[in-house]
Amino acid sequence: MSSEPPPGSGQQPPDDDPFRKQPPPPSYGAGDPYGSPGPGGGSPYGGGPPYAGGGGDPYGGAGDPLAGMPPLADGGRRVLARLIDMILVGVVVWLLTLGFNVNEYEVDGDRMEYGRQFGQSFIAAVLYIAYDTILISRTGQTLGKKWLRLRVANLDNGATPSVQSALIRSLVLWIPFAFCCACIWTAISGGWSFFDKPYKQGLHDKAAKTVVVSAG
Repeated sequence: MSSEPPPGSGQQPPDDDPFRKQPPPPSYGAGDPYGSPGPGGGSPYGGGPPYAGGGGDPYGGAGDPLAGMPPLADGGRRVLARLIDMILVGVVVWLLTLGFNVNEYEVDGDRMEYGRQFGQSFIAAVLYIAYDTILISRTGQTLGKKWLRLRVANLDNGATPSVQSALIRSLVLWIPFAFCCACIWTAISGGWSFFDKPYKQGLHDKAAKTVVVSAG
């Protein structure tokens, strides 16, 4: 049996990844268990896989990418987990900003204010991106997601995202947040998941081809 992930995954999930989707059990007969095959080898009740009306998943796979994965995460828990992460990293950003601004009051007022804002934005962007990328590529969970029992998974194979996927996800989420839009961008990117069908993806999830699922 091949262990290759479906086309478009961009990575080979490790064999010992406990969250990797497992292949379905072998079929011992075509069609449904009652002897009448469904159209195109679909469900035993004659329908295709869920969400197949648009020609399969939007990333080129066949059938339902969510098959064999935990249920998608509740939107409210996702918001709460994100707030926890923002507070944890925000405290570190604030402490580091105090340290870097010790001698900044010797500069002209306008330049000082601009320098402070850019410095805060730069520190925030670096820390938020590093925090999300490192933790999500290791376990699929930030601290907020771990406490709320959520995790980020590749849409196509259920595995923990690679460093590249986690970095893309973090860049889309945190660069606009740090340098221009802050709460507005967080609301747009994260709030998108409340209306997205059928995968409940935020804009950062769409960029990285990930979903957020329940971890227990």
